[in-house]
Amino acid sequence: MALGSIMNLFVPKNKVFFTLFENLTETTLKMSDIFVNCINEKDLSKRSDLIKQIEDLEHVNDEFTHQIFLELGRNFITPLDREDIHELAASIDDISDYINGAARLLNTYNITDVPNSAYDLAQCIHRGVKELQVAVSDLRNLKNVRQIADSCIKINSIENEADYIFEKAMSDLFENEKDVVTILKLKDLYNNMELSTDKCEDAANVIESIIVKYA
Repeated sequence: MALGSIMNLFVPKNKVFFTLFENLTETTLKMSDIFVNCINEKDLSKRSDLIKQIEDLEHVNDEFTHQIFLELGRNFITPLDREDIHELAASIDDISDYINGAARLLNTYNITDVPNSAYDLAQCIHRGVKELQVAVSDLRNLKNVRQIADSCIKINSIENEADYIFEKAMSDLFENEKDVVTILKLKDLYNNMELSTDKCEDAANVIESIIVKYA
């Protein structure tokens, strides 16, 4: 093997990982935006179309995540700690999984009357992913550490807000809803949505760890 080829094994492919992370968060942001529209859509046929779009984007994210894991195996030296890369990719992929799961529940359970709490949670997901995209886009060069940290703080705050909305929604659900089947349906929906915001916070925690190590 030529010396140049050997040396290439030890050169971190920064652009590969950062580009994949940016693609991953961009697709997740699209999913969260469509999901907000999905929650608001009263026409069930149009809502089904939106859910299909979310499902297709989730498959795209699966490919991005798989590619990140492949690159981890191919590269001896990585631009960030290998564990951080793995955890960040897994956390972002989990966000898209839970968004997709919540969207599919709307159809699976035929939830036609979506409570305002679900809309509020959908907005929290969208805001959290938007801040995550800002933080991830600045990981490439770590020049805007303050902005990255601010986005992570905002994500934590949004997650706390989502926890409050979730707890209030669950309390109202068990207090006011008499139909057991409806309670179970909405409980599953709320759980998936709240877990999406939890995973946003998990991703933010990984990013905070990264800036402590490398900034």
